[in-house]
Amino acid sequence: MSRNTHASTPKAASFRMPAEWEPHERCWMQWPYRTDFVWPDLARTQAAYAGVAKAIRRFEPVTMVVSEQALQHTKSLCGSEIDYFVAPLDDSWARDSGPTFVKCGDELAASVFQFNAWGGKYRRCRNDAALGHRIAEALGIRTFSANVFLEGGAIAVDGEGTIMTSEQCILNANRNPGLTKLEAEQILCDALGGEKVLWVPGDPEDCETDGHIDALVCFVKPGVVLCAVGSDALPERRKYLEENWKALASATDAKGRRLELVAIEEAFDAESTTEIYCRSYVNFYIANGGIVFPSFGTAQDEPAQDIVRKLFPDRVLVPVAVADIAPGGGGVHCITQQQPA
Repeated sequence: MSRNTHASTPKAASFRMPAEWEPHERCWMQWPYRTDFVWPDLARTQAAYAGVAKAIRRFEPVTMVVSEQALQHTKSLCGSEIDYFVAPLDDSWARDSGPTFVKCGDELAASVFQFNAWGGKYRRCRNDAALGHRIAEALGIRTFSANVFLEGGAIAVDGEGTIMTSEQCILNANRNPGLTKLEAEQILCDALGGEKVLWVPGDPEDCETDGHIDALVCFVKPGVVLCAVGSDALPERRKYLEENWKALASATDAKGRRLELVAIEEAFDAESTTEIYCRSYVNFYIANGGIVFPSFGTAQDEPAQDIVRKLFPDRVLVPVAVADIAPGGGGVHCITQQQPA
């Protein structure tokens, strides 16, 4: 395949971000260790992260990024089947601060967004901002830098040219003041090898990520989108989430297909000890042959599992407890990042 090896963007060099259901080489995660964060119980959160890593390891290799001082403790919880990459860390959200991988044929590269800790919400972010480049260097792969502040949880792709994102996040003044939709679309298509951007409004109640797409909607196959919906018991929240549904209801993807939307109700009655709490069943990890799926211990768990099993009949669904991860504002998808095969 001929391409411009000096091109400045992934798209110009014929790279694209594969869909998450395409084969993986491995999964990357970052170990939680901060005691000045929102975790109500850090030990329980660490155990939950270890549970997610072990569940994914059933299907594909997992590399845990961990600071030197936390390495031995992390190994004691995660075990010898997990691989470890020692690097300084600020936080534990691999989807957001890790590299977004793109491919051109068999060549892998990293498309790295600028990172400012979710719009400057946390002062410590220098190490995480450098992590995408550190991992790419360790893998010996090419790196592309996107000139926009954004996190990996703010984008979703179908692998066929379509990108989804939220207005609330990438257009937020705390990340990219003055950025227009047209400019954002160009940057996203260049960074991810896309052809068309679909927009949803976001989530006005999300004060942590400012409407990350991976708690709201996700592609489950080309032309099919799983959408979080609210409960009748919470009419105001239901109205917010309906706006995202409406934004996609008449949309077509990069191939001209009208989208098929599938509803999945949030775990609205999950108990939390913080105002920051991710209740989304959209926030799962697609592994090689498996789905690692959030379990809140609520009445919504089983119906949600049934919906996703039907969408992925050829994959084994593995529920993992996330009640000790959700208070950080994210879930299974937020703490993982796939590396394409």
